[in-house]
Amino acid sequence: MLNTEDLYEQVGHILMQRRGKRYREEVRSLMIGLPAPEAFGVLIREEGMPETWQDLQKETDEIFHTILPDQLAPMVGLVELMNHLDEIKMPRCVATSSTQSFARKALSIVGMLERVDFVITAEDVPKGKPNPDIYLAAAQRMSVSVEDMLVLEDSPTGTKAGVSAGAYVVSVPNEHTKHGPFHGSRWIAQTLQDKRIYELLTK
Repeated sequence: MLNTEDLYEQVGHILMQRRGKRYREEVRSLMIGLPAPEAFGVLIREEGMPETWQDLQKETDEIFHTILPDQLAPMVGLVELMNHLDEIKMPRCVATSSTQSFARKALSIVGMLERVDFVITAEDVPKGKPNPDIYLAAAQRMSVSVEDMLVLEDSPTGTKAGVSAGAYVVSVPNEHTKHGPFHGSRWIAQTLQDKRIYELLTK
């Protein structure tokens, strides 16, 4: 929904520069889409860092909050898609690997928090993405069969979670994930403006 991966990359560079290191692309790609404990666990393991994932989460949050207001933006086609969902009265939620506090703040900044029915995060389920828990919980909360739920995912990790849950998954890669594997998705859309998404919603 949002350009958070752009910001995560920027924050990652700042985090590593403070330690006299380079934020390596091969490490960043392994972190995309994972809940914080697992994502920072990758960074700690690959870079031999002494900090705990909680230490890195706190520092990352502090950096994030300085750049969010000026640099956070919705992805191409999001506003139009949300308008369409309003018109057809389609329920929708956000299922993210972010924390509740970060997700709600980010969505509020771009005026999207009040446009979703609820936000469910990795904190709210036993296992985060790529496990199916978050999408199974989302379907249950929306009182729909998971097989009837459309999942729009921008990462291979999230795509795997949606597919494992049994949802109808359409992958919408961003610049950081466009070369990743999206096994099991019904198709790959270039942006949220893809006409096939709208056609699917009207069936």
